Amino acid sequence: MTRCAQTRRVPLDLMREAAERDMDRSVQCQLGAHGDGEHFGLLDDEQEYGTALWLRWRGEQSSLAVLADCPAVGSGPGKEGCGLFAGHGGPHTWESGAATVPSVV
Repeated sequence: MTRCAQTRRVPLDLMREAAERDMDRSVQCQLGAHGDGEHFGLLDDEQEYGTALWLRWRGEQSSLAVLADCPAVGSGPGKEGCGLFAGHGGPHTWESGAATVPSVV
């Protein structure tokens, strides 16, 4: 599966909100290739257990979102967990053949 090619610079006001974190200044959408709609870039996966900080954007509007981790676990020998958030649409990250290539919402 091809990952969405959309990237986004993290707006300065949102960087200030998360200033204590060591985050990249831009992120790539972690969802599979998709058209218009919401995009999600992972900012920090070291939130409280079971959550991660994501940059969510649609058009010019951006916001920070703390989302619960996807609870799905693969059935393979490594029992790999999904690298996306709960409620994402499409296949889980291990189903795509690469841990960083997720699904479509």
